[in-house]
Amino acid sequence: MTKFVDRLLDRITMYRLVLYYLIGLLLTGAGLSVLHIAPHGPVAIAFSTAVIFAACWVTNAVFARVFAVPANSESIYITALILILILDPVAPSDLKGTGVLICASVWAISSKYILAIQRKHLFNPAALGVVLSGFLLNQPATWWVAGNLPLLPVVLIGGALVVRKLQRLDMVASFILANLATVLATTPTTEYAMALGEALRSSPLFFFAFVMLTEPLTAPTTRLLRLCFAGLVGFLFAPSIHIGSFYFTPELALIVGNLFAYAVGPRGRLVLTLDRVEEVAADTYDFVFALPRKLGFRPGQYLEWTLGLERPDSRGNRRYFTIASAPTEDCLRLGVRFYKDSSAFKRALAELVPGDTILASQLAGNFTLPANPATKLVFIAGGIGITPFRSMLQYLLDRREARPIVVLYGTERQADIAYRDVLDAARRELGIGTVHAVAKEALRGQYPGSIDARLVRAAIPDYKERTFYISGPQAMVEAVSDKLRRMGVRRSRIKVDFFPGFA
Repeated sequence: MTKFVDRLLDRITMYRLVLYYLIGLLLTGAGLSVLHIAPHGPVAIAFSTAVIFAACWVTNAVFARVFAVPANSESIYITALILILILDPVAPSDLKGTGVLICASVWAISSKYILAIQRKHLFNPAALGVVLSGFLLNQPATWWVAGNLPLLPVVLIGGALVVRKLQRLDMVASFILANLATVLATTPTTEYAMALGEALRSSPLFFFAFVMLTEPLTAPTTRLLRLCFAGLVGFLFAPSIHIGSFYFTPELALIVGNLFAYAVGPRGRLVLTLDRVEEVAADTYDFVFALPRKLGFRPGQYLEWTLGLERPDSRGNRRYFTIASAPTEDCLRLGVRFYKDSSAFKRALAELVPGDTILASQLAGNFTLPANPATKLVFIAGGIGITPFRSMLQYLLDRREARPIVVLYGTERQADIAYRDVLDAARRELGIGTVHAVAKEALRGQYPGSIDARLVRAAIPDYKERTFYISGPQAMVEAVSDKLRRMGVRRSRIKVDFFPGFA
């Protein structure tokens, strides 16, 4: 069952999954309203949905044109749906309430453009829109979707899928534990049961954690900082936390957390101009971009890439790709393999010509070289999964730093082998050898077939002393990880490449 869920999640982008989750919550809430179980009527929910969607779409269209940046339809809809689910729905006759919905929507969307530094917005848009409506219009959020007990199963099931896709269970757990610990610490012992029940059943705790806390654009990019961020927000999220007579709200707690994330995180978005395109293997190309400024990153990290698509498909117009170049190079390489059923994003990427631009942001990733250069490593790559290792090896070549590394590279055919020049240079100059496992047409000296236990034992006699880095298609990563564990390799010595998206 777990593998089936993982395969299903692998077919959908993070943004699209969140979008479907929010739509499911809205439809469930609307259905409950028809049955008079939800606190609001279906007319109010339908009217508020139309108002917020229209206000968000118009505002985004205007600002995208003014700032000349690609409009992201998924982002608009996600922000709109969050606002719909946490702001009080109003009837068509409620002019003041309608004005509040419009103002909150305009403030939320415009914050992505106005309250941004180097094209990176600072705050969760929905949270900021709600904070401003509370302060300026005296209309705080009611979080009606989270306070509705019949909706809790949908909140939990859909939220669990989002967290699994993002692999942010530790972050959500840190938030919830910090919040519950704060609640208990500020509650008399005789009221523990009531306080915990209130927090778990009728507060926005889970919806907030699954949807808003995990939003990647305004959260830290490294694990330790994410846990600190989640703990801080969880503490401020507790209803008893206040400064004098001023009490924090859930959305204000997130805004404070966003400021922390900005203070400790990488700055801004890059507008990259394509310099050239290089074919590195069959149906595999490097898009080489000129760097407008120095980008401080570690080999193996990834970026989120955004293209302006007029008609995005179900996978949207954003992707996470590992940086194929090294920090020591004066360009940024994006290595991509194209398939017959490539997405609209990849089709648009393939049509780029020198001089065209793309947006890059959200530098992140822990799939990086260990600090200790004496650590024995094995790089296991499948197909285009070689890109983070190309970055690492080129970095070591430029620094002339030899490390005890063995590379196992699995491909379908000879033509699928990418970055031969870097692999050969690493062998020649640093003594870092590569063993090729080729499923078809294996040559002499290559391993005929896929990477398996037999190859690991033959190529790496001291494999139990090494740390394994695995990158490639999800199925391959899972299969190799499982084989290594069966061979006695400790789980702590297996690192897998991960980024929240589908390429």
